[in-house]
Amino acid sequence: MTLLTEPIRETARRSVLCWLATVDAQGQPNVSPKEVWAIADDCHVVVAHIASPISARNIAQQPQVCVSFVDVFVQKGFKLLGAAREVHAADPEFATWAKPLLAMVGQRFTIHSVLVVHVKSVAAIVAPSYRFYPDDTTEASQVQSALRRYGMGSYKK
Repeated sequence: MTLLTEPIRETARRSVLCWLATVDAQGQPNVSPKEVWAIADDCHVVVAHIASPISARNIAQQPQVCVSFVDVFVQKGFKLLGAAREVHAADPEFATWAKPLLAMVGQRFTIHSVLVVHVKSVAAIVAPSYRFYPDDTTEASQVQSALRRYGMGSYKK
């Protein structure tokens, strides 16, 4: 079953960061921005462990995670719930999972391991304006609002 459809993949491509939420053995949550991540296939997201010791430790203790990402201009995105595991550089499957991440970083960062998330469910994230003001809110109006807020001239989808 394809959970990570083309619209989800397209939003992921337009999202600079994702946010990985984990929880430790005592139930303390941790949310961490991740710069190097990708949708690997129809049901997996891969995240590079570059500087993520807390995320990796938490996943070893409690695999349930949430990955969220948003196109900040359109102000829409997705929340992915699933179970994660860490694949170390010495593991035979590392090269397969790390391939899209290594293509992103080249020699810029060392990827210590890959956090592989098996996605179990997907939910849309939308700015409240879409729900509370549906007649006045469009993707174009949200983009224009974001451009003004960020002091930018244009945006390409």
